[in-house]
Amino acid sequence: MEQTNATFWSGFIFLAFSSFGELQLLLFALFLSLYLVTLTSNVFIIVVIRLDSCLHTPMYLFLSFLAFSETCYTLGIIPRMLSGLVRGEQGISFVGCAVQMFFSASWACSNCFLLAAMGFDRYVAICAPLHYASRMNLTLCAQLVGTSFLSGYLFGLGMTLVIFHLPFCSSHEIQHFFCDTPPVLSLACGDTALSELGILILSLLVLLVSFSLISVSYTYILATILRISSTKGRKKAFSTCASHLTVVTIHYGCASFMYLRPKASYSLEQDQLIAVTYTVVTPLLNPIIYSLRNRAVQTALRNAFQGGLLGKG
Repeated sequence: MEQTNATFWSGFIFLAFSSFGELQLLLFALFLSLYLVTLTSNVFIIVVIRLDSCLHTPMYLFLSFLAFSETCYTLGIIPRMLSGLVRGEQGISFVGCAVQMFFSASWACSNCFLLAAMGFDRYVAICAPLHYASRMNLTLCAQLVGTSFLSGYLFGLGMTLVIFHLPFCSSHEIQHFFCDTPPVLSLACGDTALSELGILILSLLVLLVSFSLISVSYTYILATILRISSTKGRKKAFSTCASHLTVVTIHYGCASFMYLRPKASYSLEQDQLIAVTYTVVTPLLNPIIYSLRNRAVQTALRNAFQGGLLGKG
């Protein structure tokens, strides 16, 4: 295709990991193994929560939707990445790239708001335990989940429109393994300052609004825990938040470093490594963290493996 000063390319080519040569097959085996474990773990979490009546509470409802969101997020990115590792390079149409960016951004933003909803759930459970059942009713839970996904879709749509209204020129090679905002925006021609500002504002809104809600929830939680007289009581109260806090730290740490950095600090190799972390590693860590640190989930998983839920034995 002949280049012009301002051309809408019919497609893009992913070149991530193209310099790894024969190591690409090793990376394929590694990422495939991690992906299968991630997919299996998240699906298993969803199934166990659905089938075990002891886990039919708001906390585990939110956890199941978080696992669902993570599953959808990885489905839109990792299979194509694995295909690219085998084939060396892989093309994607202009529309396909926009669709992938929309869904990946939507699921990622939805995760932020779901984590905020989970923080509110922990706030009610610890700060108002006697009113937990009446306040965290099914209607409110459904509204929180629906708002999280709707907000995620709106922000994902906004980010996609901010980038794909621009013309693309000079190159159609994406030095990445999926249509993420920074590498795609770098291919746009002309002045991209307004688009960069738009992406920064949208990212700030998602991260700051959701993180602020989480921070407010944990400010009240911490104040309540400090008023508990017994050390055992404080540890028990804090242990119900440990898994959520761990996931929040990992999720917001990666997202903030990736999307809130100055443009001058971008590095293709560094960005790919960070992207692997939040697209491959983080979705794997979530079910592991909740499984290892949550006694109720551990019990449900143990029952499932022993055949209580899966009809074995």
